[in-house]
Amino acid sequence: MAYTALHIGAGSALLHTLAAPFVALGNALIRLGESNSRMKQVEFLQSLSDAELAKRGISRDEIAHYVFKDVYYV
Repeated sequence: MAYTALHIGAGSALLHTLAAPFVALGNALIRLGESNSRMKQVEFLQSLSDAELAKRGISRDEIAHYVFKDVYYV
C-alpha cells in the first residue's frame, strides 16, 4: 500500500491569497458562459441522436456553427 503526504509551506498560503480574486473571476466567467442560452441549445443538440439531428438538417460537427451563425462568420 502506498502512502503520500503533501506538505504546503507558508509561501504557498500567500500565493493562494493573491490568486483568490483571479480564481473567483474565472469561476464567475465559467458560470456566466454555462448559463448562456446558446450554450444550453448546444448541449441540447449534442444530446440528440444523429438521426434526430439529420431531421433538423444539422450534422454533429455543424452544431456550433448552427447555434452561433449570427454571431460569427466562418
